[in-house]
Amino acid sequence: MSERLLLIKNGEIITAEGRFHGDILCSGEKIVEITAARDAPEGAEVIDATGRYVFPGFIDPHVHITLPFMGTEAKDTWETAGKAALIGGTTTLIEMVCPGRDEEPLDALAHWQANAEGIAPCDYTFHMGVTRFDEGVEKQLRQIVAEHHITSFKVFLAYKGAFGISDEELYGILRLAAELGVIVTAHCENAELVAQLQAELVAEDKVGPEWHEPSRPTSVEATGCHHFLTFAKLTGAHVYIVHTSCKDAVKVIQNAQKKGVKAWVETVAPYLVLDKSAAELPDFEGAKYIMSPPLREKHHQEFLWKSLADGTIATVGTDHAPFDFETQKRMGDPASGGNFTTIPNGIPSVEERIKLLYTYGVAKKRITLETLVRCASSEAARIFGLYPAKGAIAVGSDADLVIWDPSYEGVISQESQTMATDYSAFEGMNTIGRAETVILRGRTVVVRGEFTGKAPEGRHLHRSPGYL
Repeated sequence: MSERLLLIKNGEIITAEGRFHGDILCSGEKIVEITAARDAPEGAEVIDATGRYVFPGFIDPHVHITLPFMGTEAKDTWETAGKAALIGGTTTLIEMVCPGRDEEPLDALAHWQANAEGIAPCDYTFHMGVTRFDEGVEKQLRQIVAEHHITSFKVFLAYKGAFGISDEELYGILRLAAELGVIVTAHCENAELVAQLQAELVAEDKVGPEWHEPSRPTSVEATGCHHFLTFAKLTGAHVYIVHTSCKDAVKVIQNAQKKGVKAWVETVAPYLVLDKSAAELPDFEGAKYIMSPPLREKHHQEFLWKSLADGTIATVGTDHAPFDFETQKRMGDPASGGNFTTIPNGIPSVEERIKLLYTYGVAKKRITLETLVRCASSEAARIFGLYPAKGAIAVGSDADLVIWDPSYEGVISQESQTMATDYSAFEGMNTIGRAETVILRGRTVVVRGEFTGKAPEGRHLHRSPGYL
């Protein structure tokens, strides 16, 4: 049986390195030819991309789909989140496996994999969360790297008593990662300081969503980054700081990089377009915007955009953590005896990331098209061992392609989203451009912005060390 042929003609091809007009021929799951212009081979499907940009499939390096948290479970499934990702132009998701401290890593990984396998419509892989470290865990982590091809760990310097680890455990994890060539991703705050500040505020009856940010100020995030990077320097591990929200934290990371620490910086889409005033909305509406680290003062946004433009920030993810407002976020409603410490953290955003980056970044000339590709696709592929199969438009790369209509205008709404939550944190925001057509390994899965794939088409990706 001959390979399926697909020819994308007349588009402007955008990569992290540049832009040019050309045609892309795909055979089966791979890109086999890129030329200035060519005739369609016999039997090929042809897509005319005149007036459109052609991007490599986007990669979200930080999502939560299976997530037991604060006594509840995240709302999305791999079916809903995967379709939402594809509609938004994201063809690969990297999910955080987050076992509790009493769970075995291999058991947790099996649970997370089972929720995706045979269900995910997009490609996927995992970061292995490490919430406890001892001889038994070390043995399992070695097996996870060698047999399951997962080459990134995740640690939390937060959530004391749940996901958080001790300094002794942190040192052991980083030493193991350095030995194995595994990169360690980290949520950097200071669990002790957060716990103290939370207790003080609640004791003073400061219990609404607006007190979440004061309980986790920028200084706590910056302190957490400094603490983590000190351990990284001592062990020689390569590290990646997730969801960096503020100038204070980025500056700490830059200083560590100057001292030779191999560290990469991620921010997430909500920090670029939302600020702490959203969490201060009355009538408990602010709970929709609770995430950790919190949304910050608006002046941090421009610094984050500039840091994206100059390459200081390597990637933009989402930290997608979908919880309903009415049935889950309200667990922390003071009217029912709750407080801001019991609001499930997270803002659903996997569907909107690229639209937000294009509208409020590219269209406002804060970043270039090439930077969009770098921070939302190619750099994540390089860091996490997926490049050049993913994150590139090149002969031999997977035929993951996004045909982007730059003239489309839309409005974000919960009513039209594919994500399973009962609200959108970006409700009513105007957007420019959309993923008109999305191709996953040579198969068209989105047409005119609508999912058309035959789920499940997603594949668990095997990875090698990235930059290491």
